[in-house]
Amino acid sequence: MLGEALRLIRMFHDLKQNQLADRLGISTSHLSEIEKGVKNPSLDLLEKYASEFSIPISEILFFSENIEGARSGEGIRKNIASKILSFLSFIESRSAKT
Repeated sequence: MLGEALRLIRMFHDLKQNQLADRLGISTSHLSEIEKGVKNPSLDLLEKYASEFSIPISEILFFSENIEGARSGEGIRKNIASKILSFLSFIESRSAKT
């Protein structure tokens, strides 16, 4: 679920894959594979994400851990994470229309 978390963070910041890939110094195809869960990001790349979006790596990891549980309906924290995911998906769908 780490790839999904990174995709949602990118979408929340209204960035296209190619824009973020340029900022992170990686190829768009590599970013796409990470977001799809085909590849795992390196620690170095997670540090670049954290720097780019001014959030600690621990929060990125916490968010990604809660995505899976939120989808299975476990606990209040995970229910809140589910609401956040729904909201971010709504933002994503709205930005795709523009």
